[in-house]
Parts: sequence; structure tokens; C-alpha cells
Amino acid sequence: MPINWNPELDTGIDVVDQQHRRIVDYINVLEAANGGHDREAVGRTLDDIVDYTMSHFAFEESLQEEAGYVFCKAHKRVHELFVRRVNEYVERHRLGDDVGHELHALLANWLINHIKREDADYVGAVKANMIDVIAKKREQQGAGWFRRFFRRAA
Repeated sequence: MPINWNPELDTGIDVVDQQHRRIVDYINVLEAANGGHDREAVGRTLDDIVDYTMSHFAFEESLQEEAGYVFCKAHKRVHELFVRRVNEYVERHRLGDDVGHELHALLANWLINHIKREDADYVGAVKANMIDVIAKKREQQGAGWFRRFFRRAA
């Protein structure tokens, strides 16, 4: 059964939500490959999911570190354990095991629970940091405009 994105999964951080939706798309592609009994497509999709998810995790962790999120190391550890678990499935697939359905169930359940629990926990810290960064940027841009204006007038 495909995962349908719903507002309960939104973190409120657009870039993170877009990345989560992309992971959902990959999980749904995996389901379609399983349904078509296309072992080659399952393998390609596994590679895509792993690559994209690793990139997403690195991005998410950098947001947390920049925000000073207190549970950043624990969150990173959750990511590492998940990657290790998924890589075991990838290896089993390469050895000829039919892991597609089992992996689909794992990915779907893990992602939804992870977004609703662990990811929801860091959102406040990251949003506060983003607001602060934007405010500082605007302040710097405003001060730069002000200085340039008075340099021309002098």
C-alpha cells in the first residue's frame, strides 16, 4: 500500500518536508517494483533510497548542529543505526534474497514514526535558529544599504 503524504507529517520546515516527500516517493517506487516482481528495479530503487536518505540525514544533522539542538548526537545515532539496518537489506538483496516487501514495510513504518517523533522534537530549535539567521541577514543587508547610501552622499 503506497504512503500518502498528509499534513501530520509536515515539520513546518519546507526544505525538510520536501525531502521527506521525496523519500516517500522512493518508498512508493519500491512498492511498485515489488508488485511488478522486478528485481532489477528493486535494486536501483534501493540504491536511490540509500543515496538520497544519506544526503537528507546529513542535511538534517547540519541544521540541528547549527541550531544547537541538544539531542543532535542522539538523533545522529538513530540515523546511523537505521542506515546500518537498511544496508543489511541491501546486502541481502545483492546476495539474492527477496527483501523488497520486508524492506518496504520497514521503511514506511520507520519513516512515519521517525518524522512524528524524533524529527518533530528538533523542529522548534531549528525554526528558532532559522528565524535568528534571517533576522541577522536582514540586519546586515540593511546596514550595508545604509552605509552605501551615506558613502555616495559624502
